[in-house]
Amino acid sequence: MPRYVDGFVMVTKKPEAYRAMAKLGAKMWKKYGALAYYECFGDDLHQKHVALPFPKLIKAKRGEKVIFSFIVYKSKAHRDAVNKKVMADPMMNDPKWMGKAMPFDMKRMASGGFKVIVEA
Repeated sequence: MPRYVDGFVMVTKKPEAYRAMAKLGAKMWKKYGALAYYECFGDDLHQKHVALPFPKLIKAKRGEKVIFSFIVYKSKAHRDAVNKKVMADPMMNDPKWMGKAMPFDMKRMASGGFKVIVEA
């Protein structure tokens, strides 16, 4: 059965705070069954041959890091079950994890679920 992926693109002005939050996220999603969890800071983002590079897509401003993140699951049903467990975990109500001081701009976050069509 093909895998399923949740993907995210966002920006942060607080990369170290984001990294700390991402480490907690990785532990949480993996604890409840995610197959893989990736958080990536942009590195080579100004490629000339691309019509809409990530910084332009997400409207990155000076001093912001672009983040590309994805979580891998067995299937969409598996994703739904894992996310339900994650959202029910008491840590999700911890102000260090969820709260007003999120280390990324939620208004400029893109996300979606994707069916894997090729896996090598």
